[in-house]
Amino acid sequence: MKAKRLISSNMLLNLVLLVAVVMIMVALRRCGRPNATPAPSGGDTIDVCIEYSPLSFYTYADTLGGFDYDLLRLIAERHQLPMKFHPGVSLPVELAGLQSGQYDLLVSQFPMTVDAKDRYLFTDSIYHDRQTLVQRCDTAGAVTVGNQLDLAGRTVWVVKDSPMRHRLRTLSHEIGDTIIIREEAEYGAEQLVIMVAKGQIDYAVVNERVARRIAGDYPNVDFGTRISLTQIQSWVLPLKKQELRDSLNVWIRELRAGKEYARLRQRYFQ
Repeated sequence: MKAKRLISSNMLLNLVLLVAVVMIMVALRRCGRPNATPAPSGGDTIDVCIEYSPLSFYTYADTLGGFDYDLLRLIAERHQLPMKFHPGVSLPVELAGLQSGQYDLLVSQFPMTVDAKDRYLFTDSIYHDRQTLVQRCDTAGAVTVGNQLDLAGRTVWVVKDSPMRHRLRTLSHEIGDTIIIREEAEYGAEQLVIMVAKGQIDYAVVNERVARRIAGDYPNVDFGTRISLTQIQSWVLPLKKQELRDSLNVWIRELRAGKEYARLRQRYFQ
């Protein structure tokens, strides 16, 4: 009897010790884990989440560049604005950070649409673009999808939460057949083009300017099938940043009238 009580006591003690160890381990992990969602900078600093792409923001050796990045730097220098740039991870994460107040401004491949304007503020046009289908072609340049009707029954990839998804749904109704839409949550438009080129996926819809800048490195990629009309590309803000949006619009219009803006367009678009 005493032996059974001793065994029970030991089991209870071991259980208590085990729970204590687990609690200590959890506490240590929480203390040592870095904050995955950094707080806004505060003050006058504008937190800018910017997509890493050949057009918006890129690094080459020790140089930072990109049309949007250079344009924002010009605005910051002219108006003595402190700006902090945060490289974008993926569109869903970027939009969540914008909504939560982590970022004041988002620069990403996110065309202005009627649906999007109900949820976000958009600046004046930064440049114009259009959505295009990316697919592989043979050595003679022949493709399997020559027009939008040929998309019936095919699987097309887009960046998760991007307006390209809505455009494809509308197009599916327009052609009277199903377009199977798959969303990529981890990677951006640039990676989708590369995945098509490498044969990992067959079709993707991205902005034409992105496809054009990347396709030069992949001769087996075609981006000639248009999916949308010309669309406005703007910077995105949360609805509560009306004052910042209005100021940015004034500064954008000022820059458009100057030589520096013309030089940037010449460098990145021509």
